[in-house]
Amino acid sequence: MYHYEKEDITGTAARSLGVDEHMVIKTLVMRDDTGKPLVVLMHGDRQVSTRKLAKAIGAKTVTPSSPRDAQKYTGYMVGGISPFGTRKELRIYVEKSIFDLSRLYVNGGRRGLLVEMTPNDLVKCLNATAVNVAT
Repeated sequence: MYHYEKEDITGTAARSLGVDEHMVIKTLVMRDDTGKPLVVLMHGDRQVSTRKLAKAIGAKTVTPSSPRDAQKYTGYMVGGISPFGTRKELRIYVEKSIFDLSRLYVNGGRRGLLVEMTPNDLVKCLNATAVNVAT
């Protein structure tokens, strides 16, 4: 586990740990067109194409959840959302290229806390679906 000072600046965790931002994985909470929540794991230096994601999961649209809804669905505060142990069972999608990394860092459920693991460890812990939705 790694601790870093939480700031609202992209790349803070990567800079604090001295690792490539591509290896720090964001946990993003979104909703499909029916209102069902889902989680997308994405590289820290990439964005999610909601259009590609909607197509990949067979939805008409996908939109980011509000911070309040994200906390309601996961039980975690924004900035500390982890894909592990969410309050509600959520569909989890992982950017396919994350599996090409040798190591990754994902939020451990608290602002300023990252857990280091391999992509294989991530797969063992989560029932996730790989998608190609990075921009």
